[in-house]
Amino acid sequence: MKRFHVHAHVQDLSASIAFYSKLFGAEPARVEADYAKWMLDDPRLNFAISTRGGKPGVDHLGFQADTEDELAQLKARARAADLQMADEGETSCCYVRSEKHWVTDPQGIAWEQFHTLADIPVFSEKAAPAASTATACCAPRGKPAGVPVQAASGCC
Repeated sequence: MKRFHVHAHVQDLSASIAFYSKLFGAEPARVEADYAKWMLDDPRLNFAISTRGGKPGVDHLGFQADTEDELAQLKARARAADLQMADEGETSCCYVRSEKHWVTDPQGIAWEQFHTLADIPVFSEKAAPAASTATACCAPRGKPAGVPVQAASGCC
């Protein structure tokens, strides 16, 4: 069963953790100095926040697949709909290693589709970008769909 995913940028991580913990009636499953994530079962939601990136607000949406087969089904749907895809394959970001690809809707909203493989102790195992260009996630911002995502971004 897939889980809906939302990643948002926040200005004040502590205040946002307090707010969302009350809103969801649950504490985050993971908290880091720049990041927090809730893995809710009702509704099935992977909700992540971070202080990495641009102005506060929604960074991207997505679906987290529980299995490799579910991820393959999501990829097949994207291809059947003639959606251009940025296929990252196995990558690391947002404190996990995952297999993922991206599609972008007609309005430019990035949709991440991924299967988590393992937790990792760092935000990303890629070289860290300069502070002025750091983004929260690997969403292909400002790029046409289907263009590979560069290592200068990182994700969930």
